Order: sequence, then structure tokens, then C-alpha cells
Amino acid sequence: QVQLVESGGGLVQPGGSLKLSCAASRITISIYNMGWYRQAPGKQRELVATISYASITNYADSVKGRFTISRDNAKNTVYLQMNSLKPEDTAVYYCYAVHLSTRTEYWGQGTQVTVSS
Repeated sequence: QVQLVESGGGLVQPGGSLKLSCAASRITISIYNMGWYRQAPGKQRELVATISYASITNYADSVKGRFTISRDNAKNTVYLQMNSLKPEDTAVYYCYAVHLSTRTEYWGQGTQVTVSS
């Protein structure tokens, strides 16, 4: 069974940093486009950042300059470095993978990020 397991979430003060990880099993992420979404309470899920199989990145305007997505195909893991965190970044963060040709999608269970003083 394919699994995407997120880790690294937690409680952080405004202005702080967190690094999320998404470890994949039973798929080889080198042939997947990967990304992170987030969902805050009472809001729709929104795209945070994507990284293509060729490591081309894209970010939501709200996180540009603060978040960095990266991938390590050897470790089958995708990362999201989050700096200068704001209370409005509070959400459950989900990792996803989309196969290059079949467009099959996989999602993780999510990790909670809370930014509060």
C-alpha cells in the first residue's frame, strides 16, 4: 500500500521556522510531481507549493519568499522549509504525489502546524 507520511509539524511562535518532511513508500517519487497543500479550520484546502519531477518549483503568493520546497529522490522524501511563520499559516499540511503519466494521486494524512504566541 502506497504511503505518504508527513512529519515535522508542531507549535511555533510567529517568526519561527519549521521543516516538514514527506516520506513516500511503495512509490518512487522521481516519476512523480510532488507538493504540499494546507487546510485551515473552516477554509478550503489550498495549494502551498509544488515541485516537478525536474525540480521546478511553484509557490502560492502567500508563502513566496518564506517557504522552500525541495526533494531528495534518493531518500524518497519531499521537504517544506517554512520560515518567518505567521499565525495565518496555521493549518493541517498535506503532502501529495501525482504520477507523471497516469496522473494517479496519493495523499498523506496531514501534519498540524500551529503558529501562535
